[in-house]
Order: sequence, then structure tokens, then C-alpha cells
Amino acid sequence: MTKKQKKMLIRIIIAAVLLIALNFIPVKGILRMILFLIPYLVIGYDILKKAGKGILNRQVFDENFLMAVATIGAIAIAIYDRSGNFNEAVAVMLFYQIGELFQSYAVGKSRRNISELMDIRPDYANIEQDGKLERVDPDEVEIGTVIVVQPGEKVPIDGIVIEGTSTLNTSALTGESLPRETKVGDEIISGCINMTGVLKIRTIKEFGESTVSKILELVENSTSRKSRSEDFISKFAKYYTPAVCYGALALAILPPLVRMLAMGAAPQWDMWIYRALTFLVISCPCALVISIPLSFFAGIGGASHEGVLVKGSNYLEAMSQTKYVVFDKTGTLTKGVFEVNGVHHSEMEEEKLLEYAALAESASSHPISRSIQRAYGKEIDRTRVSEIEEISGNGVTAKVDGKLVAAGNDKLMKRLGITPIACHSAGTIIHIAIDGKYMGHILISDVEKPTSKEAIRALKSAGIEKTVMLTGDAKRVADQVAEKLGLDEVYSELLPSDKVAQVERLLAEKPEKAKLAFVGDGINDAPVLGRADIGIAMGAMGSDAAIEAADVVLMDDDPLKIVKAIKISKKCIRIVYQNIIFALTIKAICLILGAIGIANMWVAIFADVGVMVIAVLNAIRALYVKNL
Repeated sequence: MTKKQKKMLIRIIIAAVLLIALNFIPVKGILRMILFLIPYLVIGYDILKKAGKGILNRQVFDENFLMAVATIGAIAIAIYDRSGNFNEAVAVMLFYQIGELFQSYAVGKSRRNISELMDIRPDYANIEQDGKLERVDPDEVEIGTVIVVQPGEKVPIDGIVIEGTSTLNTSALTGESLPRETKVGDEIISGCINMTGVLKIRTIKEFGESTVSKILELVENSTSRKSRSEDFISKFAKYYTPAVCYGALALAILPPLVRMLAMGAAPQWDMWIYRALTFLVISCPCALVISIPLSFFAGIGGASHEGVLVKGSNYLEAMSQTKYVVFDKTGTLTKGVFEVNGVHHSEMEEEKLLEYAALAESASSHPISRSIQRAYGKEIDRTRVSEIEEISGNGVTAKVDGKLVAAGNDKLMKRLGITPIACHSAGTIIHIAIDGKYMGHILISDVEKPTSKEAIRALKSAGIEKTVMLTGDAKRVADQVAEKLGLDEVYSELLPSDKVAQVERLLAEKPEKAKLAFVGDGINDAPVLGRADIGIAMGAMGSDAAIEAADVVLMDDDPLKIVKAIKISKKCIRIVYQNIIFALTIKAICLILGAIGIANMWVAIFADVGVMVIAVLNAIRALYVKNL
């Protein structure tokens, strides 16, 4: 509990004890009223103060005004009819404040998930000077500076490890508790906690542009974008509150006047004023005004705890209506890392063929060449290689142990007058020839993420009608990946502008109320992310432009998190509609009962505070998303 909440709890306890005790003290008249005013003011002075300020600022109609009028009116009736029944006035204020305390605690609970994420903000960065570590403000660290991160410290700025190995705790960023190993040459993002070894990191971004700053900015701004449901409730309360105030006034005045003027009977002012005050307490829109934003806030908090950052409740609402999910391929459904997947049709041992290819490719920095060298896995002896010639768009030739080795595509084989064996596997084919004789080929392909196939299947189970993949890759490669993962449609050999055109076409053909989500990670995906109804960016390895353009950011690049995000959004929207229907139904019934005199002030307390507590309890269920 916060200091403010503890103070309120003490006031509630004091007022409750005084209220109970006063009912056992046999006093009447003015002394009884004065004694009951003590717990009334203890529990309600701030409500009266806020109501007074609202009247002075010409912002009269709010819940504070309703509570003040209802309770002061109840005291006035008790004085007028000499019943001495001041219990209701104190009880209404007491239970209202209990409801407010409960709501404050619930908001604090949902904020905790986001505040845990906020805890990733680093307080300092270590810079080594004259053999000593000096702590500086992360904002003062320039790009290219070497910083030192010791065990237990947060990584303050994005960079590349230049010395040391360690294990990183990334749970604050990704929601996953599994530690990640890091070594020299690895890129490291800010916000992680260094768990074991000392790391020296060369910064590649300024603090304001680093991952941790971007995340904090996204979360801090998330509550500023309201959903249609929240806008509806805000507008509803704006017109609803004055309407019920005027309705209560009419209920207090018109029936007694009609009774007196038309029927010639006694007006019974006290009875009708009491009904009007009951009507006011029942009508208080707290349950809606509090629980609806709280539901979205809890949904965003629960999602952030799972490593899904939603930039606003409007995107959370839109995500619940998603029917089409469109994917980029490289880095989204696949790892974006080339690996040797096989050595085929070899006239010699596969290991020996891979060795000749790695030696021939040893001077090239091309990703394909590097993947062959990694697959070879041994230190390359450059003294065995001579006469290296790289032929642009074809491949390389080189003398290895005195033998002429050619490694490249179909064009290179054709150029050398060698007939390669056709391969229909998805990926890049590197043909190998030695001394003019074809020896076999190496298959290199981008590897699917281990959860991609499961994610596509889970999306369909979650109600997604169409899954589509857009890629710049060759048709043969794209088709095989799409078939393997179970995608509905695939479009290949696309430029960034072509991807936008495809998304425009899909937006035009989808049902009007259905939403289209695009998932991407690269800088060339930014235009499509901005054009889709919901843009989802892979945040851990995604580009800054993609994260900036997206509406939802997945912090660990796991496609399964898309399913998690959609399920969270659907749960949140279900809770919102449950609260709206429940609160309006109960209030409508109680308002009618109050107007005809069946419901008393105790029923009014339930209709206000009871309904609010139930709605808030329902709202905080949006926090619990672990098992979705």
C-alpha cells in the first residue's frame, strides 16, 4: 500500500468504529447530529472539498458532487423528520471511500507490471578512466564509447561486446526467465541485467535512441491513446451525470407538486426528496468510469509483463478484431541467418567437399561464404589457398592444395562448361566443381524459427481467417517455406512498394469490421507496418524504424507472442463489455426501483459501491495472462 492508501484505510477504520459506537450511545437531538458529523467529516471531508472546487470551477456534475448532495440531503432529511437517522449519510460516504480505496489498490496492482518494466531504466554507465571505473549519466555517453558492465548491473546502452563473456537476464524485456549467453562480437541491448562475468561494450547508439529508452517511451505514452470503448464511456458520463442530476431534481419536486395541486393532498416532501437522493447515489457512474479504463490498463500491464508492448488501448481493442495476419519472412518467420542445411550428390566425402568449399570461399565476406566457413567449423589454413578469383554474381574459383576449385551458382558452372545436377530444395545452391569435374552441391537456407509453424496453427485456432507471407525471396524458396509452415497465401519477389500494394489489396478485400495485422522486423517493413490496421514489430532484433512505425512490439521476436497478444486483447475486450452490460443493467433496475420507492439508501450503496467493486474485480482479471 502507498502512504496515501494507508492514510485512507486509517480514516475508514476510524469512521467505521465511530459509526458503530455511536449507535450504542443513547443521545438525541442536536448532540446526536454533532456526534455523527464527526465520522461523516473524517471519511468525507475530501469529497466535500472536491465537490466545492468543482462548483467554483463550473465543473459541477461529477461523482463528488453526487455524493455530497446525496449525503448532505440525507442529513437534512434526518433533521427535518426528527428521526435522528444519520447512519445512512455516514454509511454512503464510508462505503464510497471503501470502493475508492479498492479501486486505487487495483490500479496500483496493474501499474506494478508496467513499473517493473520501468525498472529497466539504468541509473548510470561505467566508464574506465585511469584504471578506475567512473559512473556517469547514460545521457552523457557518446556513440563508440567503451562502457563496463559488472555482474548485477543493468546494461545502460545498446552496443557490441568487445571483451568478456556472461549470462544475461532479459526477463524485464521479453517476459522470459531463461538466461541468454553473450560473448565477444555479440550485439547487446540495453535493459538486460548482467548476471555473471564483467563485460566491456562499445556503444552503437546514444542513450536516447537505445532500446531501453524506446521501450520506456512506448509504455509511458500507451495510456494516451484511448480506445473507442473508453471514448464512449467518457462521452456517456459527460451527458449522463447532468441528466440524472436533473432527473433527481424533477423526482424531488414534480410528484409532490402534482400531489398537492392536482389531488389536494399533502405533498410529502421528505419522502420524495429521500427517493431523489437515493436516485442520485444509484446513478453515480463510478463503475463504468473507473472499470473500463482500468480493464485496458490492466490488459496493457499484463501484456507488457509477457514481453508484448502495446502502444495504446485503441490498438488493444483493434487487435481483438484481427482476422488477417500478414507476415514478412526473413527475421519474422525465419531467423534471418544463413546456415548450411545439407551437402548433396557428392562424389567425395561430404566433410571433404565442405572443406574444399570453405577454403575456396575463405577470402569472401559474403554471408553465404561465411555460412560455409561456419559449417566447416575448423581454422582455415590460408597457405593452402592461392589464385582466388571472385566473379560477381557467379561465385569464386581458387587453387586449393593445387586443385582448381569452383564454388558458385548455375551461372558459374555454365561459364566453366560444367553441367550441374538440378536441386529443387528451398534455399541457395552452391555447386562445387574440382579440376573441371562436378562434385556436388551445398544447400544453404534461412532457417525457420522453431515456433513459426506452431504460431500459424495457433493463430488459426484463435480465429484468424487468413495468414499471408510477403517476401522479396525467390518464388521457389517462398513457396516451400509457406507450404512447410501452413500459410494460406504467399507472394514472393516483392520490393517494399510491392508489399504496400499487396497489403492495400488485402485491406480492400477483407470484411469491413475485420482488422489486418502486419508483422515485420526490417527497415523496409516500416511503410507496411504503418499502413496496416495493426503493425506488429519484432522488437529484440527489429530495426528502430520498424519499432517506431509499429503499434505493437514483441520483445523476444517469438511469433507465438502474436497469438498471446491477440488472446490478451480478446480477454480484455470481453471484460470491458461484461462490465458495461453488468453496470448499466444493475443501475437501470435500481434507478427504477429507487424512483418508485422500493429501493432505499442501502440498495443505492450496493448499486454504486457494490457494482464498482465487482466491476473492478472483474477488470483486474485482465492482468492475469500467463496461461492464455
